[in-house]
Amino acid sequence: MPGEKKDQKKAEDTGPTILTGVFVFPNGDKYDGEYIQQDGSIIRQGKGTHTTTEGSIFEGEWSNDKMNGIGKLSHPSGGCYVGDFVNNQFQGHGQYTWPNGSSYEGDFVENRLEGKGNFTDTDSQMWTGQFRYKAAPGLQFHLRLD
Repeated sequence: MPGEKKDQKKAEDTGPTILTGVFVFPNGDKYDGEYIQQDGSIIRQGKGTHTTTEGSIFEGEWSNDKMNGIGKLSHPSGGCYVGDFVNNQFQGHGQYTWPNGSSYEGDFVENRLEGKGNFTDTDSQMWTGQFRYKAAPGLQFHLRLD
């Protein structure tokens, strides 16, 4: 019929092709994992491991060349974070363990202990409550009888 429009299907945009490789950056850092190429540069995208020249290692998910998703960040000092990342920051739920063995498991906001969580001290005693960056008023002690 005249004037009748036919539906035209567009080819689905599959996005950039994910590649896998190993790269050494000008500062000596090394990346081994998935990436895309854009304007002659690599953009970390997908799963990969980034090792700095100082010995810090991130293993996990990347998006738009930033730590985004689930991952593990280990420092040569022995400190380690495992959990959610958003734009290179601890954001969401995770666990940070300090070199002395104490740890915090709970909520993080922009690299800070922020919200409900549990702190376990060097004597394996657990404290629970609301954390607000460097303060934690009203923590409750968990008595373990094992």
